[in-house]
Amino acid sequence: MKNKGLEQRLGDEIIDFLNTRKTLNLASLDEDGYPYASYAPFATGDECIYVLLSDIAIHGKNLRNNPKAAVQIVEDESEAATIFARIRVNYQVQAKHIELDSDEYKTGIEQLFQKHGDRIHKLAELSDFNLFRLNPLGGRYVKDFGRAFAIAGDTLCGESIDRLRDGHKTRATVSEEAKAS
Repeated sequence: MKNKGLEQRLGDEIIDFLNTRKTLNLASLDEDGYPYASYAPFATGDECIYVLLSDIAIHGKNLRNNPKAAVQIVEDESEAATIFARIRVNYQVQAKHIELDSDEYKTGIEQLFQKHGDRIHKLAELSDFNLFRLNPLGGRYVKDFGRAFAIAGDTLCGESIDRLRDGHKTRATVSEEAKAS
């Protein structure tokens, strides 16, 4: 995007939006490569997302076996101007299991505690719960119809944010374009 001011405002919007959400939708891959959809409470860290997941949960096992996943953080239905274009941020992510005795484990648990309260400390004491860092590999921010942006880079706001301009067309327009080519 050539307009750095707009890119900065969009980055700020993304961070503000993430800070107002408590859960994310998670698509992990099972041992056969099939996607599994779930949700989890999350918190943001230094250009990453933290989730605390149980090994009993399918998504916890999946991330331990295959670090490729996708997340979606989406506006609540009750807050949306239209159900067809809820505000959302999607990321392709690489999951990393964080070791229990590491400084990053303490950081991630503290971020989750700040957002979700004391329940996090109780869950962290259970032996089947593991902390994962979800590192963005790129994504998409959608504000409304025709207002979608590609997030390029490995941070929550990317190194660049570009407007997606090849938007919705009527079937008649597509048919006419096909005849012309």
